[in-house]
Amino acid sequence: MNLSLHNKHALVGGASAGIGKATAIELALLGANVTLIARTESALQTALSELDTTQGQQHGYLVADYSNRTDLIEQVTALVVQRPVHILVNNTGGPPGGPLTDAKESALLEAYYNHLICNHLLAQTVLAGMKDAGYGRIVNIISTSVKEPLDNLGVSNTTRWAVAGWAKTWANEVGQFGVTVNNVLPGYTSTGRLDEIVQKRATAQNAEAAAIEQQFKAHVPLRRFAHPSEVAAAVAFLTTPAAAYINGVNLPVDGGRTKSL
Repeated sequence: MNLSLHNKHALVGGASAGIGKATAIELALLGANVTLIARTESALQTALSELDTTQGQQHGYLVADYSNRTDLIEQVTALVVQRPVHILVNNTGGPPGGPLTDAKESALLEAYYNHLICNHLLAQTVLAGMKDAGYGRIVNIISTSVKEPLDNLGVSNTTRWAVAGWAKTWANEVGQFGVTVNNVLPGYTSTGRLDEIVQKRATAQNAEAAAIEQQFKAHVPLRRFAHPSEVAAAVAFLTTPAAAYINGVNLPVDGGRTKSL
């Protein structure tokens, strides 16, 4: 099985923490040169120091905020002139929770721009290099809400479905060039995002956070949360030569929580 990413260049969003950082670490271990994207330079520098370089990999980072799309795309455009991107991992923080019936127009628009539109612009920016190489992997880290909407995450549910539809359409259009597009759907994963959700639920129910965590875990057949590295392993596999014929799928990495097939 060919899992080598030697001489491949990966661009990873949200790479200073959580699943994004874990993904960057896994890609580097497979031999990829990795460019990290996040908002905080100090956190990026820390993440950069954790990437493997034993195969001669050369890593770097971009300090960028997805809410400033002009700056983000300008930086990535300059990057691909110097180093074409073969692997794009679209990942950014989820929208605030709450019922969809209470969501303001601004919340929906912000979520669409930070997820759907940024994914689209980034993919457009790196696509030419993938075509030239005859090798491209676009992996979007979204949510199991693509299969089953999650309570009290109305804006997120709506946005994730839009990203899934976008990704499937891209997969149909770019597969002929050796470029695959897939989605990884994390379930409960031990990240800062999950900590926020647990704490908000605990506050709303006047309960201890530990009790809310146990409620969540009770819905997972494995009875535990995922470690970010476990989600990252699935993402990394989809970027390898071994996954060349996997295209247009939604892959849950949720310990079996999702009830649908």
